[in-house]
Amino acid sequence: MVGTAVVLCAMGLLGGTATAAAADPRPGERRDTAPKAPDNGSAEASLKHLQDVRKKIDDLYRKAERATDAYNGAKEQVELQQKEIVGLARKIESTRQKLVALKRQAGALASAQYRASGIPAEARLMLGSDSGAFLDDATLFRKAQQAAKGVITQLSRTKAELDDYAQAATDRWEQLEADRKKKESARRDIKKQIDAAKKIESRLAAKEKERLLKLEDQQAFLAQQKWLDSGVLKEIHNKASSYGEKAIAFATAQIGKDYVWGAEGPDTFDCSGLTLRAWQAGGTTIPRTSQEQWRQLHRVPLKDMRPGDLIIYFSDASHVGMYLGDGAIVHAPRPGRQVTITGAGSMPILGVVRPDAELDGDEDQ
Repeated sequence: MVGTAVVLCAMGLLGGTATAAAADPRPGERRDTAPKAPDNGSAEASLKHLQDVRKKIDDLYRKAERATDAYNGAKEQVELQQKEIVGLARKIESTRQKLVALKRQAGALASAQYRASGIPAEARLMLGSDSGAFLDDATLFRKAQQAAKGVITQLSRTKAELDDYAQAATDRWEQLEADRKKKESARRDIKKQIDAAKKIESRLAAKEKERLLKLEDQQAFLAQQKWLDSGVLKEIHNKASSYGEKAIAFATAQIGKDYVWGAEGPDTFDCSGLTLRAWQAGGTTIPRTSQEQWRQLHRVPLKDMRPGDLIIYFSDASHVGMYLGDGAIVHAPRPGRQVTITGAGSMPILGVVRPDAELDGDEDQ
């Protein structure tokens, strides 16, 4: 966390250092809080143009991020349906073998009855002279009838199970195809949004690209400053659990690796792919997407947040970062960027979830 604090101080993301950081956010680099417009107003027009460009690019990447969540969710469902179909196929094969054995058994019983000429026991009593032998035959006959009835019942039940498994496999296959189509649609949507954003960026001159990056940083800084000014950090003093420390260690070790949509490591990540792998390293498996992480994981109030918790961003829960403490998160931002540390308040916060909530009791013991 000492290393984190150094980075945050340099970026102006810690409360108490924010004012100084606004004037000189990076070593050797000066950023004015407002551009100096020359008399002809061209700088002001240029700034407005870049602000419009930044908004368009942000909107496109936000759409891509939503589509990425849809892609990840569909991909997860495809994998689940594939496993279920394999399991059903094994059950179908096992049930078919059982059905073959029962049919063989039923055939043997029918052959035995045929060999006994199929004469009713009462008729053989009238034709025979040994009543004792008849009673023995009658007992065996009843047992054979009961065995045949049991086999027929088992046959019917097994055939019904086979039909059920076959129908379930058909349903799973149809769902698998639907999820595959959803996945491909999301993939096309992601590519469309990212390509559009890259096309806009490609039209900018080198100096404009540099100014655009600074403008993005400045907007993030201002949002973080506003969040810090609310006094939120005064209430947050919790320490990471042992599980959270492992998750943090993994996540921060990925800093500098590229964002790639749908990636879960080890060389590239998207936002929820990073938190997924980090918490696997921390000892627990969490949902694949940020939306499912928000829906399924234990929620905690912001004031009770501790390092290792996940902060979910935007009203549609389309982005996630891991809280490090001192008002910072580590996250995979978007295409064209790398895993990095930034201010926890630099984006609109939806809420906080705790992946290791159920493990807390184990730790206490």
